[in-house]
Amino acid sequence: MKNVTGLTCVICDKTYPADYAGYVCIDHGNEGILDVQYDYDAIASEWTKEDLAANPDRTMWRYKPVMPVAPDAEVPPLTVGCTPMYDSAPLATALGIARVWVKDEGRQPTASLKDRASAMAVVKAREVGAEVVTTASTGNAAAALSGISASIGQKNVIFVPKSAPEAKIAQLLTYGSTVALVNGNYGDAFELCMLAAAEYGWYNRNTGYNPYMTEGKKTAGWEILEDLDWNPPDAIFVSVGDGSIIGGVHKAMKDALALGWIDHSPRIYGIQAAGSDYMVQAFESGEDVLTKAPISADTIADSISADLPRDRIKAMRAVTETNGAYVRVSDDEILAAMPLLARGSGVFAEPAGATAYAGLIKAVATGLVKENEEVVVLSTGSGLKDVASAMKAVAAAGTTPMVVDPTLEALKQELEKGTN
Repeated sequence: MKNVTGLTCVICDKTYPADYAGYVCIDHGNEGILDVQYDYDAIASEWTKEDLAANPDRTMWRYKPVMPVAPDAEVPPLTVGCTPMYDSAPLATALGIARVWVKDEGRQPTASLKDRASAMAVVKAREVGAEVVTTASTGNAAAALSGISASIGQKNVIFVPKSAPEAKIAQLLTYGSTVALVNGNYGDAFELCMLAAAEYGWYNRNTGYNPYMTEGKKTAGWEILEDLDWNPPDAIFVSVGDGSIIGGVHKAMKDALALGWIDHSPRIYGIQAAGSDYMVQAFESGEDVLTKAPISADTIADSISADLPRDRIKAMRAVTETNGAYVRVSDDEILAAMPLLARGSGVFAEPAGATAYAGLIKAVATGLVKENEEVVVLSTGSGLKDVASAMKAVAAAGTTPMVVDPTLEALKQELEKGTN
């Protein structure tokens, strides 16, 4: 961690040394999330865009100089990062804007962006010699930790709500994790995980608590900039639950600005489901997210369902410091966006991933995005994570399969019905 200068509390700006063994600020407890600080002058003197372009490593670890790991740190063998970003002319045309890129995080090893944070978690856990790593999750972070841990034989304990989609639970069990299905929501699972980690001394990967998770997730933002040859888009759209992903995207922009690799940040838009709109409420009312009470979240987009976003301070700054906004969309709008995104880009997203595109649709309709602008949509997870929701989405869109007898004549009859 030669380029890390310390960790600063997002509430009071108190700075801890780079080798600080805690997770949060001692003066503010679990709310005192820390932000990793870097010596950008030192980084700039040793690392250039040309160095990065010449690096043959096609994983998230190509950005090690701006990550809190040693240059020779041993990393998991799975290929995490460097996911594709597609230039989708059909989506841009449909929306009437200049350009739309879709970054497909469903291409990660366990099919969501959360692999980036979990890869970082196991590296940091190995640094401190942790026997067990733990996390709470609505499903994707759990699957990510489970899969990355399996690749290196790392013991892990996972806490998820019993109501999590079956496909996500299947991943955990297949990877061999110790799984606790909690009779409650994500908040209940989170609190139990926190208690267990403290009781047993497990390494705590939890989002909005472990400061290094932002540093793993920010690599998605770095890839967006690199793929666009350091010409930032006008805006980036990110679905928001706990707030760590949007905070990570923002951190990547701040890194690149500090190094002088870009000259401005894109506007960042946080998109939330109407049934889990804590950040939207706070943005609209000007409430302090540090003191705002939890809500009761309920949305089909389970991956972004959160009563109390754990990384809410960084999440709010991502929007306010870039002149972006928070936007809410209904579950019906999320379901409608799933086939629209898939048919316009070829990216099959779970509800949380499609939420970002639903937000872009609304932002264009309300004038937040103009016709001459270029936008990146961050699709955070694969639609295969939640097939039940995908089937609801296509049913709502009126898409049904033909049922035919195994004869050409029967097929012709069905095809003719479709043209009438």
